[in-house]
Amino acid sequence: MPPPDSADLTPESGGPTDVANVGRSTPTPPHELTAEEDRDAADWDGIAASAEFKALLKSKARFIVPATIFFIVYYFALPVLVGFFPDAMKTRIGPVNAAYLFALSQFFMAWAIAFIYTRAAAKWDTAAASVLAQFRAKK
Repeated sequence: MPPPDSADLTPESGGPTDVANVGRSTPTPPHELTAEEDRDAADWDGIAASAEFKALLKSKARFIVPATIFFIVYYFALPVLVGFFPDAMKTRIGPVNAAYLFALSQFFMAWAIAFIYTRAAAKWDTAAASVLAQFRAKK
């Protein structure tokens, strides 16, 4: 047990949840490596300078920036429309008015953007793994 004046009162038990490699005879799993232990996993400066990585960042920006702008404009369109065009937003469409339908459409729009994003992100993950594999192969 650490002395009472110590800042860390967590005891080291050697249990499976301990971060410290207490009595482990096998190598540390990759997900438990500290930053220092994982330092030489790749040439991160080389990766950041590579044309493939820069193309990946541009690809992400080409999707994320317009999608974010679209989301913000669509999201804030409801209060703007209600504030500046209240009569148009009071228009009845079936049992509800246009403002309620627009508010409901925001849920579907957010789900659609999330769906499209996950498909695009899967491609970025594949591209990132490819870039990383190229640099790990050079080691």
